[in-house]
Amino acid sequence: MSFSLPSEELSAWIRLTLEPGLGPAQARLLLAGIGLPQDIYALPSASLAKILPQDLARQLSRPASPQIEETIARTLKWLGEPGHHLVTLADPGYPQALLDIHDPPLALYVNGRVELLNRPALAIVGARNATAGGLDNAAAFARYLAGRGWCIASGLALGIDAAAHKGALAAGQHAGGTIAVLGTGIDLIYPAANLELAHRIAAEGALVSEFPLGTPSIAYQFPKRNRIVAGLAKGVLVVEAAKRSGSLITARLAAEMGREVFAIPGSIHSPQSRGCHALIRQGAKLVESGQDIDEELGQLPSSPSSANARPETTVQRKTGGENTRGAALQGSQGAADLFSAGADPEDHAATPAAADNGGARTQHAELLAALGYDPVHIDILQARTGLDWPLLNSQLLELELDSVVMRLPDGRFQRR
Repeated sequence: MSFSLPSEELSAWIRLTLEPGLGPAQARLLLAGIGLPQDIYALPSASLAKILPQDLARQLSRPASPQIEETIARTLKWLGEPGHHLVTLADPGYPQALLDIHDPPLALYVNGRVELLNRPALAIVGARNATAGGLDNAAAFARYLAGRGWCIASGLALGIDAAAHKGALAAGQHAGGTIAVLGTGIDLIYPAANLELAHRIAAEGALVSEFPLGTPSIAYQFPKRNRIVAGLAKGVLVVEAAKRSGSLITARLAAEMGREVFAIPGSIHSPQSRGCHALIRQGAKLVESGQDIDEELGQLPSSPSSANARPETTVQRKTGGENTRGAALQGSQGAADLFSAGADPEDHAATPAAADNGGARTQHAELLAALGYDPVHIDILQARTGLDWPLLNSQLLELELDSVVMRLPDGRFQRR
């Protein structure tokens, strides 16, 4: 926890993150010019007015409002619980990687293993409405890379983010771990469907937020979250992304920060990988396995034992043998501007099944969603859908007769 700081200083830092009308850039200017937050609040308004607008200077020179005092008290109580931390810009434990970006957060609220903030990290992001194959790949890449010592950072969203966190946790407690950066206050979990996962991350990894306690989910906060995900990492891997996707915001921010950007290719027919293909055309590094990323970024000298690393991270190919861990990846048909404005910060792309037309496709939407766009063995389809074998075979036969899918010579199934 953060009670190693004097109470006055800790309260002043919390107030600085809550001060209405004071932007982060102004706050950093005050810190650089005056010193610690308690020094700022000790100055008279006339001195502050040399740097700030007069109304804001008067506000800072007065005692905090009752609402802010209540939030400070609640935050101090939260910090008193095990595993809860406030890491400020003046803290020696503040992540060095974030000091390199142009707008580092004033403070980070952390629930979990605070030391992970300074571990070499790789971000894995992608579509919320991911395909089954995309989820498999996100988990497999994350588990392999965490086993090699990388801390996996992502945004706790549904789909690829959640799969990446789960994969990193599956690598074990002696692996690189995982960081989930929230777009809400540290005490609120969004989406609620990931509440159980968030509890696991708090116990074995770290939940991180720059937003004060009680901050609800608001759309404009997610790009701010994304800059922290990108800033913490040495590279960003995009697993699946539609053409207009929040994941591409993270990739753009990473590129602007000088981080490496990686993307997994896939079928030219899948809308879920149009963003990945656009990234590759614009210079992102195409990767097919976790080893590709290891080779590009360099193996960590403190990598955990290779017993924790999993070699099955090669993506499934349209030709060649079956890979039950890699699974199918999705692809794209052309792409417009990679970072076009107006994209929802949280990816709302339709699932492949929803994008299909036709009676057979509608009737068997669940099976088609499990199939994805690359060849898949019937054993994997059964595991993904949970259908009993007679029903699964019956549905596949119907789709074959309707020319929706075809059976390949090696026994796998693929969309036409």
